[in-house]
Amino acid sequence: KKERTVLLVVQAILHGFRAIDTACQPKHYREDLVGEALSILYNNHSFKREDLFVQTKFTPISGQDRSKPLPYDPTSPIRTQILSSFSTSLSNLRTSYIDSYLLHSPFPTLTETLEAWRALIHLKDTGKVKLIGISNAYDTRLLASLSKERRVDIVQNRWYQGNGWDKQVVQFCKEVSGMEYQSFWTLTGSPTLLDHWAIKKLAEKKGLTTEQVIYAFVIMNGITPISGTTSEMHMKEDVDVQSVALGGVEEEEDLIKEVQKYVWG
Repeated sequence: KKERTVLLVVQAILHGFRAIDTACQPKHYREDLVGEALSILYNNHSFKREDLFVQTKFTPISGQDRSKPLPYDPTSPIRTQILSSFSTSLSNLRTSYIDSYLLHSPFPTLTETLEAWRALIHLKDTGKVKLIGISNAYDTRLLASLSKERRVDIVQNRWYQGNGWDKQVVQFCKEVSGMEYQSFWTLTGSPTLLDHWAIKKLAEKKGLTTEQVIYAFVIMNGITPISGTTSEMHMKEDVDVQSVALGGVEEEEDLIKEVQKYVWG
């Protein structure tokens, strides 16, 4: 979104979105411009901080661009890196707390990842963070190890045909009470699903786009899809999915079963 971040965040919220996902990673995100957009929403559109869910991430050095200003000293201990990055995020987002704080990816070793996880637990215990989680985590053994320290509230992964729609992690999250699975690449990574005959038939029956049917399908499976659209029309369509109910009649149930079979076997 880059320099369009302010405009797009404001548009999305005004069209009905209430959650924002970003990261303290100048390589791919303008967290500071998300903060500017939030100020506009508070000052010009009567929103309060508690009206919105703000999620950001700590990005390890492997995911940073060293040619851009780093939010921490990469030579310092992992805990210090995270606390420094978190402080930068609070400043960028002009807030005193974060609703959800994620590790952007695991570290190279389990020991390092656990050290980082304990720093997130510390931030949650201070009350400055409400939920903690991890992104790009495709090994359920890792999620189990983290959960022994403190439950992983949120897992944010690629949900796409290239990883079999992340079947094992989705199932793991379903089995753990209170663990939310957030999906990205939900549409762009699933061209064969968008073209599936049962998805097209459901779209025709419900008067929806195929993209809306996929979002409705993942929601009914307990997944929260992340939309990265820059189109106002798609923003409206994405928000409208919240009122869509798939199933309830035999033909729709049969079509949903076909999609389930295609996605997860």
